[in-house]
Amino acid sequence: MVRALAGVAVTAAAARKLYGAVVDGTLTLDTGVGRRVRPLGPRTWELAAPPERVFDLIAVPYGERPPRARREKVQVWERGADLVLAAHRTPVGGRTVTTVETVRFERPTRFEFRLVRGPVPHLSESFALEAVEGGTRLTWSGELGSDFGPLGSWWADRVAAAWERAVAHSLAAVEAAVDARA
Repeated sequence: MVRALAGVAVTAAAARKLYGAVVDGTLTLDTGVGRRVRPLGPRTWELAAPPERVFDLIAVPYGERPPRARREKVQVWERGADLVLAAHRTPVGGRTVTTVETVRFERPTRFEFRLVRGPVPHLSESFALEAVEGGTRLTWSGELGSDFGPLGSWWADRVAAAWERAVAHSLAAVEAAVDARA
């Protein structure tokens, strides 16, 4: 009986450790088995600044000298002329999730993000900036893919909800910066 309980405890501890590794992005399960892809967004914001200024505000964490508060959330590992590889730290459910993403810049109209390491095997998103009367229309959209059929879809729904909250939080900071500079 004690041996059986010890086995259950070890299995439960291993399952918690595995779950934590998937959640925080240190283990990405990418088998392609039962892959399902679901949309993210679209979601649109109207900002009272020209696209060039909005672009610059979004690009701040990826620049040569980001503010300290941004360096704590985004660390650029590699930098090219129009592409960076960056680690993003995001608080989710009491833990910090670190994803690694490529970010491609198309000044001043678009950002393209592609997940390299994270809680799902596939995620791509874009932020499109369009000049409109009075400022910029920013539209965010993307897709998230998970493996393992229905179980993966369940997981994808949880990741998508957290991802959408993180995007909304980041865009709220951009909105606040636009308002502060107006």
